[in-house]
Amino acid sequence: MTKVTSRGEESRRSIVGGGTSFGSHPLITKADGEQESFDPAKLERSLALAGASTTMRAKVLAHIVHELRPNMMTEDIYRHAFEILRREESIPVAARYSIKRAVFALGPSGFPFEQFLAEILRAHGWKTQTGAALMGRCAPHEVDVYAEKNGKRIGIEAKFHNDAGGKTDIKDALYVKARYEDLRATPLVSSHVDEGWLVTNTRFTKNAIRYAQCSGLTLIGWDYPYKHGLFALIEEARVHPLTCLTTLTDSEKHRLLDQKIVLCKHVQAPHLLEGYGVKPDRIPLVLEEARQLCGI
Repeated sequence: MTKVTSRGEESRRSIVGGGTSFGSHPLITKADGEQESFDPAKLERSLALAGASTTMRAKVLAHIVHELRPNMMTEDIYRHAFEILRREESIPVAARYSIKRAVFALGPSGFPFEQFLAEILRAHGWKTQTGAALMGRCAPHEVDVYAEKNGKRIGIEAKFHNDAGGKTDIKDALYVKARYEDLRATPLVSSHVDEGWLVTNTRFTKNAIRYAQCSGLTLIGWDYPYKHGLFALIEEARVHPLTCLTTLTDSEKHRLLDQKIVLCKHVQAPHLLEGYGVKPDRIPLVLEEARQLCGI
């Protein structure tokens, strides 16, 4: 008996199996300019993590393979997938799929990113403070995020990049290591840190990772360490940036960020949204998306 499959499922199998008109795996261009073979399994995993249904994942994959061109930018692939999810998938799949881009949207300055990091750590049980002025053994320092948990004190240097191609290199790792060695050696108990962390919203160069592993410096990037990076911390604690919300305009998001409101779960009050210019008839849509995304 012949098994009948949908065109979307056939396309999905063709993609995963490499049977596209461009050969097995056409080259695509990443944000940092590097090229790699298109990996349909990687795209499908990201869709699954966002909560897309099996049917929707097959549909997105079929669409992408139809649009795929040699040297196509990964950002273009993301944009195609996001638009389909936003139009056709249930709330809040598109928002979850856009988390990485939503973190970039916290810019252009790094201050909202520092506040976002503090919120992530609070959700994981840390007491936090941003912009802490501490005195080291040799010099004063302003620490982006100062955190304490179970008697352990850490200082965090937040390295924010406005685009996906930005990488944090060994110069930053050397600087952070020296800075927090000075704070670790301070005679002032109130300024003491046990260790320093370097956290970025993108990736680290190989030399930065090599140095950190050798020197004992903690690095946290978007997907580094594996399964314990920034994305994992966000998902585990469900502390999504308000810039994820597809029901808010860019100007509305920036007005909220200017008031140090960085999490979607902090926009649950209708009067707050109306006070920052959200039209009353759209407020229920915003609240519902925030509820489903953040579990508020």
